[in-house]
Amino acid sequence: MMMDILMYLFETYIHSDADLQVDQDELEDELLRAGFAEQDIYKALVWLEDLAALQQSDHHSAIASMTGRSSTRIYTTEEMQRLDLECRGFLMFLEQVNVLSVETREMVVDRVMGLETHEFELEDLKWIVLMVLFNVPGNENAYTLMEELLYSKEQGILH
Repeated sequence: MMMDILMYLFETYIHSDADLQVDQDELEDELLRAGFAEQDIYKALVWLEDLAALQQSDHHSAIASMTGRSSTRIYTTEEMQRLDLECRGFLMFLEQVNVLSVETREMVVDRVMGLETHEFELEDLKWIVLMVLFNVPGNENAYTLMEELLYSKEQGILH
């Protein structure tokens, strides 16, 4: 599954501060040895490239500049099918506690919709938020807070 590959890569290379200058062929070979399917590996790498491309895009900045702090995000039918009520509530919570801005929220929604999966739950959303915050410069404090939310939940301290 694509989400498993993304989590594996994030924990192995990004979160662990491992060498980030890994050759793509080398990376694909490692993922194949880890038991991931070649098609899923390809999709995950494209997903990561698209995440990196979001930093170069002004689209999310334009959305952020057009909406006020008190505006409410209206989700499309497709977005609501992927992001259930619990996930949408969590995104709203993250905005209210300043972990996500309007811009980073839109990036998260973009990357959630970029996943090719029928199964998506709150824990997956938390990982996507963490990946987006890690990849957008200037969000170090938000990343740290989100990391605490994610890992403290895994350890049973916080829900």
